[in-house]
Amino acid sequence: MKRTNRILKPCILLSVLITFLPIFSNGVEAAIGTNKVTNIGAIIDVNSRIGKEEKTALEMAVQNFNLTSTNHELSLHLRHPGEDPLQVAYAAEELIKEKKVKVIIGMDKWEEAALVANIGNQYQIPILSFATPAITPPLTTLRWPFLMRMASDGSEQMRCIAALVGCYNWRKVVVIYEDNVYGGESGNLALLSEDLQEVGAEIEYHLVLPPFSLSTDLKDVVQHELIKLQKDTESRVFIVLQSSLPMLTYLFREAKNMGLVGRDTAWIISDSITSFLDSMNNSVISSMEGALGIQTYYSSSSSYQSFEAQFRKIFRAEYQDEDNFLPGIQALRAYDSIGMVTQAIEKFGSDSISPKMLLNSVLGSDFTGLTGEIHFKDGMRSDAPILRIVNVVGKKYKELDFWSPNLGFSKTLYAEDGKERCSNSSVCNITGCLSGPVIWPGDLNDRDPKGWALPTNARPLRIVVPKRTSFDKFVTFKTGEALPEGFCIDIFNEVVERLNYSLPHEFFEHDGLYDEMIEGVYNKTYDAAIGDITILAERTKYVEFTQPYAESGLSMIVPFANKDSAWIFMKPFSLETWLVSGAIFIYTLLIVWFMEHQSNPYFRGPLKVQIENALWLLSCSLFFIHAEKLYSNLTRIVVVMWLFVVFICTASYTANLTSMLTVQRMEEPNFSEYKSFQTKHLTVGCDNDSFVQNYLESVLGFETDHIKIIGHENDYPTEFEKKTIAAAFLELPYEKVFPR
Repeated sequence: MKRTNRILKPCILLSVLITFLPIFSNGVEAAIGTNKVTNIGAIIDVNSRIGKEEKTALEMAVQNFNLTSTNHELSLHLRHPGEDPLQVAYAAEELIKEKKVKVIIGMDKWEEAALVANIGNQYQIPILSFATPAITPPLTTLRWPFLMRMASDGSEQMRCIAALVGCYNWRKVVVIYEDNVYGGESGNLALLSEDLQEVGAEIEYHLVLPPFSLSTDLKDVVQHELIKLQKDTESRVFIVLQSSLPMLTYLFREAKNMGLVGRDTAWIISDSITSFLDSMNNSVISSMEGALGIQTYYSSSSSYQSFEAQFRKIFRAEYQDEDNFLPGIQALRAYDSIGMVTQAIEKFGSDSISPKMLLNSVLGSDFTGLTGEIHFKDGMRSDAPILRIVNVVGKKYKELDFWSPNLGFSKTLYAEDGKERCSNSSVCNITGCLSGPVIWPGDLNDRDPKGWALPTNARPLRIVVPKRTSFDKFVTFKTGEALPEGFCIDIFNEVVERLNYSLPHEFFEHDGLYDEMIEGVYNKTYDAAIGDITILAERTKYVEFTQPYAESGLSMIVPFANKDSAWIFMKPFSLETWLVSGAIFIYTLLIVWFMEHQSNPYFRGPLKVQIENALWLLSCSLFFIHAEKLYSNLTRIVVVMWLFVVFICTASYTANLTSMLTVQRMEEPNFSEYKSFQTKHLTVGCDNDSFVQNYLESVLGFETDHIKIIGHENDYPTEFEKKTIAAAFLELPYEKVFPR
């Protein structure tokens, strides 16, 4: 009996398990069936490095959510329609109609995002785009109300690039970008050109590379474009705005072989290029030695470290042919996009949430993701990105300064941790704006790149010099001499001697107007011009001038008017002075006579004799001391005072008369007196520079017939002697050396 019970107990348990197994099975199926599934669409280029990162990040985000959620489940539907934006639009419509997706994520190009946004408007499906235009079109939120842009526009990045150019005082740059057929870089070019003007720089040349997908012989195409650039430009500051990874590889390899990645060159690469650095192989990144890159900064928080470890593991297993397995900024944005969608789903529930509710939830979300705090304003992230400046060194890159619109360049992330050193609105004149040290192409350890092509013996600097000038002391080509002479040439030679590098050059004489020399420099017939060239506003539109080394201005020279006459001895004193002196003389005469005529026998006798003696006494005191004796002490006091007045008057008279007789003084004419020459129809002279003649005609109002061109400085005195000109109008430097 006991044995039978032992056998029956397992059988009974087995029967019970078999009986309840269908019930448990149905319960599990029921539990699984109650999970709410939300379909999410993604349109990315899985053949590109960025697309691979985005795909991995999206799948990770969906998997992590499904593992932790108890009643929700995400279903990711990926589409890779190719390069044609129309195919992207078809893929978006297929996801909405067939897969019933509630949101579409992706689109790395703005032209793709704009087309998908139109589809989103039609079906009222939220669109999360990784792309944004450089310049946001007006009424964007009204045109695409269901569009949300995860990236910031290119304005801050262009300001950062312009700040770098301004800090190192580069004046001209070359912009390089790969054409994407739809003109995607036009907005960034406009922003960059405007920001460069604020720091005194300009774009000298646009190097537009053809789309990689349309190029048959990429190496020859890149070589041809770089040869043209090398021949037609002097700037050696290259800004690469946009390029695919294969095109970028050919660009830097060929540029390095041609010497365009070397001493005194500078390369700046934008964020879209810098994102490739982590995925480039060692040979490619070594060809970019010394380049400065702009990189969107994101914090290495604990959540990021966990994400990075998981990402590297999955990415390495799926893409073994890649050299680097670190995630870029687009992977982080893809992961955060899923995070914002799941936050909205958990808030409302997938079965009750509508596309409009999902849109409003994402737009109003206060989400902190891997890329930082995410807030939306007008359909775009409202937080200004913090940029990081990196420097390619060897086979990797090192991080230098931060840059933000309010802080400028700074070693620290926050303003309170460090003072602002340089911003794009004010050019830094110190050597190097970055905290550095920066490793430049060619390993310039002691200085920064000049940013322009240095002349060589094979291609010396072509300098044009006036052959003949009105004043030879400034610049001239003497007959039979191969080199020019003069003050301007001496200054140039002194500057060249102080340079810490060789500057091969050759001079070319020009027999013509100065404006023709300016035009020759502008059209690149010559590299520079040296001479007594006046800096005019009109000329600065075409060429750049050095700092002036002579005072500028216009002076008027008139002949000396000699005013000597036989009555010049009367000129030291004015008429009033003569009358006052005579009155004092007569008054003193009467006082002396009144006090002395009663006691002094010299003043006795007839009245006429007394007055004559008194007059003789005072007159002799003007030249020598008289011998006549004075009896009254009061008279002596009066005479002493009279002698003091005589001393003062004699000294003043002598000084004035001496000045008149020994120094030929002429009264300096007032410049406004030129109007009297016009009224009297007199002829004036000027040199053969068109600037002065045009000024006399257009500004001062002289008639052409009353302006005489003087060919040489020695001809002016002759013209004045012949009285063929009444005045000469010369620039101030000429006036100082004018023969007098």
